[in-house]
Formats: sequence, structure tokens, C-alpha cells
Amino acid sequence: MTSARRWPRRRAASASTLARFALLTPRGGIGPPGRIPRAIRLPVVHTFVPVRTLSPPAAANLRAIRTAVAEPVCVLAAGVLLTIALTYPVAFQIDRVGRLNTDDGRWSIWVVSWVAHALTSRPWAVFDANIFYPEPLTLAYSEANLLAGLIGAPAWLLTQNPYTTYNVVFLASFVLSLSATYYLVRYLTASRAAAAVTAVLFAFCPYVFARTAHVQLLFIGTLPLVLLRLHRFIDAPSERRAIWLGVALWVAALGCGYYGVFAAMVVGLGLSWFAITRRLGRHSAYWWGIVVAAAVSIGLTLPFFLPYLQISARGFGRTLQDASLNSANLAAFAASSSWAHRSWLPYIGAYSEVLFPGVLAVSLGFLGLLTIARRGWREGARDVWAFYAVVAGLGFWIALGPAAGLYRVLYDYVPALVFLRAPARAGVLVTLGLCVLSASVVRDVMDRSRRTALTVVCLGLLALADLAQFPLTQFRQAPPPAAAYQVLAQLPRGPVAHFPYWYQTTDLPRHAYYMLGSTAHWQPLVNGYSDFIPSSFRETMRQLASFPSEDALWILSERGTRYVALHLDLYGESDRAGLIETLDQHPRLRPLVRHGPILIFELLP
Repeated sequence: MTSARRWPRRRAASASTLARFALLTPRGGIGPPGRIPRAIRLPVVHTFVPVRTLSPPAAANLRAIRTAVAEPVCVLAAGVLLTIALTYPVAFQIDRVGRLNTDDGRWSIWVVSWVAHALTSRPWAVFDANIFYPEPLTLAYSEANLLAGLIGAPAWLLTQNPYTTYNVVFLASFVLSLSATYYLVRYLTASRAAAAVTAVLFAFCPYVFARTAHVQLLFIGTLPLVLLRLHRFIDAPSERRAIWLGVALWVAALGCGYYGVFAAMVVGLGLSWFAITRRLGRHSAYWWGIVVAAAVSIGLTLPFFLPYLQISARGFGRTLQDASLNSANLAAFAASSSWAHRSWLPYIGAYSEVLFPGVLAVSLGFLGLLTIARRGWREGARDVWAFYAVVAGLGFWIALGPAAGLYRVLYDYVPALVFLRAPARAGVLVTLGLCVLSASVVRDVMDRSRRTALTVVCLGLLALADLAQFPLTQFRQAPPPAAAYQVLAQLPRGPVAHFPYWYQTTDLPRHAYYMLGSTAHWQPLVNGYSDFIPSSFRETMRQLASFPSEDALWILSERGTRYVALHLDLYGESDRAGLIETLDQHPRLRPLVRHGPILIFELLP
């Protein structure tokens, strides 16, 4: 009886407290959680308060709180579950599989592990990677992958396993793409259903599955992240929103140089586009916000870009001829790695890239484009949909490379393009543009549908059937760490030269095999592989390939090499026996590991 009498008073007190809280928060919002008094927190957190007993402002606040917590949790959970399913079996073998069927895959595992290792041990020396000893700033010889390494750092700290570290980053990139696309489309359409379908179409598009060996190209989610911040700034220009736009551009640049450049170009286009369509150029706050966003993005990016400027001064750069060799052809926009699309691959001819957005994205995207053409782009907010149609069209044009004309013009006026080798990767903008255009159609379908949940499920299943390509057969089982590497990890720090020493141009990527092995000991390597090959490596690689000749030993001594590792399994049987005998009798080579597939020697003065 006592509790029965107290319950109504307690409920009334909770309701009145929430009502007062609702009236005190600006615009009926939920306010900053850290400032809620303790007396108010308990009624807000407990779910026993029936919404129907609250005043309208308090009920609205309670629903807002529940939504603010539940929606991101659901998006994150859906992203994780879909990623685990569509990338099967990676999550179930996370510590022992990797893209070991390609040297680019080995390089990606090494670079993520190196950045994670450096950030958790010597972050100030992250650009001085353990390759091409004694060259400095060797991480800047290719994509630095700082965002990937940052995401993988906790996994590296916990496991010291390069495969776990890489696969955590691999899986996280899909979750990031799905989440960023969801919130971009949610903001543009105010439709959770349209956002969910579009997020699946973009996050798991065929392009990204074709690039699982290139970790930087997995971060397509930075593009919708930047665009979300762009739209928020355009809708209400302010210094705060300009700062967030600048930060988003910085994150895109850290994730992938290509996407950083593409994002900056799209933002520049968007700022000009909406200044015209919405007459924002008359407002000083708009122009001041652009200055702030540019200052933030450049200021944050410049410290990480300086090493690339130093490497550029040594001759690193991409020419229009390089771009022509890595441009997309028309067949690339029909090429896909999804199971549902492989039947037509024999009929499209040779393709230079995998850029087909998916049947559903193309169908709904072009339907959205026709809708814009029929209704007129000036009606309502349809300048947004027209903007994404232009983004898709320009992405297609740029991807075709110098031969199509636009890339050749941009190359002369956008200095950052000198660092990019493959215009074909701009084709991801086509997929993004079509996916956002698809959202406008899905939203209209949801508005007319009487069974929204069933419609969403059907569209989701169609999207999964359209894009699915599991199991991912490109991932291979990783061998156990070599015992010789464990010995190297215990030895005093000193440069290591691995042999055979590949010197043919087509064989240079094979040095990535040694780089991946170095994750077990992190000793400096004389070997190396990257986009930029320093002259000191090129000028001596033929002589080093003749090891154990006197010329090779002299070069190793000049570079301060302390250890020599011979991979007997990489030599032919006819060379192996004679090589071992020669090394055992050499007065300057002291054996440290004499058994197994890898022999270790110390090079004496």
C-alpha cells in the first residue's frame, strides 16, 4: 500500500522535472548531457516513465534522448553485422588471413602495421619507416596511411599481430563508409529508410571490393563525411560548421590522398554551385566560413604534407603519361566483382578498373536523374540532386584521364594532381553521385508505401543480392612467423639486407615480402618497395643482387649493414648448396641462424 501511494507522486515528480528540463533547454533540444543536474538525470535515464504521462515538451525531449542514443547504436550495429557477413570469412579468421596473393597486399599489411607501431612507440618518427635504409622519410614514398594506422593502433598494441591490425582496419573502413553515407542521406532526405538503403549501396559497392589489397582506397567513407559537413555549412554558414568542414577535409586527406584531392575538388564545386543557386554570395558569413574552412584544412594537413614536398624536390611526381596508363576505359564502368554481375564480364572486353556501381544504384540513380529533369532542378531543394548529378558526370569525365580532356586541364591548375597516378579512381564519384540520387527515389517510394518496413526489407535484400561477393577468396592463410625473425627481434638494432635481392623492374614489388616479415622485428631494412624508388637503391641494386660478391659486401659495409638474411626457399636448388658453402667459409660473415629456410649472418667489419 505504501509503495502504491508513493508511485503516483514519484511519477508526477519525474514528469514535472522532465517538463522543466524541456522548457529550459534551447529550442526544445536535449541540451548538453554534462550539464544535467543529478536529480534530472535519473528520471531521464530510467525508461519506466511512460511517455503518455508527460507533458508534450517533456515527452518530446524523452523521445529525442532515446532517438539520439538508439539511432547511432543501431547504425553502428547494422554496419558491423553487415560488414562481418559481406566480408566473410575475414572476421572469423582475423588474426591469420590477409591479401597475401599480391605484393600490394603485403605492402598494405606492412604499412598499416608500421604506422600503428610508430604511433604507439615513436610517433615523431612515423615518416622514417624501416625501409630503404639509410634514406629518410621513406613512408612518404607512397601513401602514408596515417588514418588506417591510427585506427589499427589499438589492435597492434593488444596483439602485435600485423594481420589482426590490418583486418581490423579493413573491417572498420566498411563500417565508416556505411555510417557516413547513412548520415549524409539522412540529412538530405530526412528518411531513415532511404539512408539505410543508400548506405548499403555505397559502402559495399564493387569498386571497394576490387581494392582490398590497397588499404587507402578502402576509405571511400571519407567522401560522404566531407559532403555531410559541406551541406551543414551551406544550410547555416557559421565558423563552427566551417571548422568541422575543414577537419573533415583533413581526415579525408589522411585516409587517402586520392580521396582528399577529390573531396577538395567536390567541396570547391559545391561552394560555387550553392553560392549561385541559393544566392549565398551576398552574405559575408558565407565567404568568411570558406576562409576558415580552407585555413583549418590546410593548417592541419600541411605538417603531414611537408615530407611529400621534400620527396617531390628529389624528382617524385606523376606525369600525364602515367595518368594515361592508369585511366578508365568505358568497359571499366561495366566491370564488377560481384557474383550477380560476373556473367557479363566476358562480353565487355578488357577493362582497366572496376567501376560498375551496381544494378540497383544505376537503375534508381538514373530514375532520380529523370525525376530531376521532369520536375526541374530549381523546384524546392532539387539543386542538391542536380549537384550530385554533376558530381557523377564530372567523376566519369575525370576518370577517363587526359585523353578525355578535363583531367589534362585540371592537371595544369590543381597542383596536387602531380602526386596522383590513376585518374580512374575518380570513378568512385560516379558511384557516390548515383547512390545519393537513388536516395531521392527511395524516399519517394517510402512516402507512397503503406508497408514501409516491408519495402525497406525488400530493397535491402535486393541491394545485398546485387552487391554480395562473399566468401572473399582473395584472402590467404598467413604462415607462422619465421624463427629467424624472432632471433632478429632479440638482436641489437642494426640494418638488415635480405637476399635474393630483386633488381628487375617487374620484380621490385617482391621486396614487400621482406617488408611484411619485418613486422616481427622492426629492424631497419636495406630492401624496400614503394611508389617512389630512391636513386641510391636503383644505382646499387644490380651489385647487391650479386651477393656474396666483394662489390655487394662493400656496398653493404658502406651503408652500415649489420645483418644479412638469406631466404633459401627463394633460391633455386642448384644455387642453394653452393651458396651455403660459400657463406660458411666467408671470413666476414658470422652465422647467427644456421638452420631453417632463413639463415641469418652478422656482417663483420
